[in-house]
Amino acid sequence: MEPEATINFDSNIPYYIQLVKLLNDQITDQKWKPGEQIPGEQELCSLYNVSRTVVRQALGELERSGLISRKKGKGTFVSEPKVEEGLMQNLTGFHQEMAAKGVNTITKVLHHAVTKANSKVAEYLGIPEGTKVIDIQRLRFVDSKLNHFVTTYIPYDLCPKLADANLENRSLYEFLEKECGIYITSGRRYVEAVAATETEALLLGVERGSPLLLLDSVSFDSNGRCVEYYHALHRGDCSRFTVELVRSHEQT
Repeated sequence: MEPEATINFDSNIPYYIQLVKLLNDQITDQKWKPGEQIPGEQELCSLYNVSRTVVRQALGELERSGLISRKKGKGTFVSEPKVEEGLMQNLTGFHQEMAAKGVNTITKVLHHAVTKANSKVAEYLGIPEGTKVIDIQRLRFVDSKLNHFVTTYIPYDLCPKLADANLENRSLYEFLEKECGIYITSGRRYVEAVAATETEALLLGVERGSPLLLLDSVSFDSNGRCVEYYHALHRGDCSRFTVELVRSHEQT
């Protein structure tokens, strides 16, 4: 394989920055497609006539920008497009949001039972510790690729029939609306970056220490009653969130 463009050794632009652009062009033009393995370090050195240090710097920049991912013992691969979710502006459930975009989703329920709220869950839901809640743990797949693991807690008394519902491939929000008459109208979400623990890594199919996006969310009905708390861990290599911002016209 001969590269279509090469390093300009007479330029003042550092070699690794030139290489970043050349490799980025290969990905943008889909010469290397999502999920495809790209040439190894030694081959890139030969193709572009640069040192391994230059290649490693360039690959590091591309990895930080999310264009590639390096898998220990396997090689370097073009990253798959990330699943984009609305962070604050949309209060549809994940299933409904993806369906509206024409994206196929699969849900695998790992745990679905009535339990007692611990102190953390009780605080988020605004209920006494020990109150009965419905605890639902699910793995969510997008186009057959594992995307995130989510644990949802809903006060049992709000919708007892949810305890026996089959949510394998049904929207939780749709069930709440149609079967329990509960309509979520507002919510609050907290986002932070975390590293995958050993258990989380096994659940999500990533290496321990891999970047995850942690989402804690509480949702309310029209009366201001908290009806849901969920804790979600999204794979950092295939998820991103968007927020719509509006500037007011008020004078300062």
